[in-house]
Amino acid sequence: MPSIQNTFSFLTSRALHGAWRRVQQAGAVTARRPGPYAFRRIGTGTRLAFPQGTLFGTPWIELGDHCVVGRDVTLTAGMMPDLDLGPDTVLRLGNGVVLGRGSHIIADTRVSVGDDVFCGPYVYITSTNHSYDDPARPVGKQWPRTAPVEIGSGSWIGAGAVILPGATLGRNVVVAAGAVVRGEVPDHAVVAGAPAKVVRRLDPEAGWQPPLRTPPPVPVPEGVTPEQLAALADLPEQRGTGAESGCSGDGG
Repeated sequence: MPSIQNTFSFLTSRALHGAWRRVQQAGAVTARRPGPYAFRRIGTGTRLAFPQGTLFGTPWIELGDHCVVGRDVTLTAGMMPDLDLGPDTVLRLGNGVVLGRGSHIIADTRVSVGDDVFCGPYVYITSTNHSYDDPARPVGKQWPRTAPVEIGSGSWIGAGAVILPGATLGRNVVVAAGAVVRGEVPDHAVVAGAPAKVVRRLDPEAGWQPPLRTPPPVPVPEGVTPEQLAALADLPEQRGTGAESGCSGDGG
């Protein structure tokens, strides 16, 4: 009897996982299969994983080529659905943008994300913030403030980071996980903290300041195939002699 139960459980599990994979494939949004969403543009090779998060204002949302949008990602233009937002794009993702699972981009006014921007999971980017000018009214009932957001090409936004209204990030900016960013961040800077502050910058003459603590990774040479990389992983670990490893053998 246990053997029959185990077999049934195994087959049921395989069937459920197989069905879910088919649902995920069918429910993904692409340029050829936009589903119920009328995006202004979905670029070639762009894919929104299923299930999607909240999506509205899609006629004012433009997605570049080869973007990867994880599951449960929210993309909205306007404060609520069914508004006429005018002739211009409100939310724009450049080419090659990656949005990690559970991220949110809330664009009540213009939000522009440059090319090849990578976002970890649960990143929150918004052009709207609550105001609290009137102490007699609940904060949630006061008219919010809005300001455009721009994220420069090549930037990296760490997991759980928050990009607030009015933020302008330069090119190749690194935002540490959990950082809360407002204001202007220059090109080639690393910011961390809440509120985020610049903790490292690239000096054209002196290089990174303060200096990087680890050497740069060695890139894979051009022309190396996946099969060759897999073969390297199977090689036994190479151990050098004492001289090769910097040990003289005399305790010095």
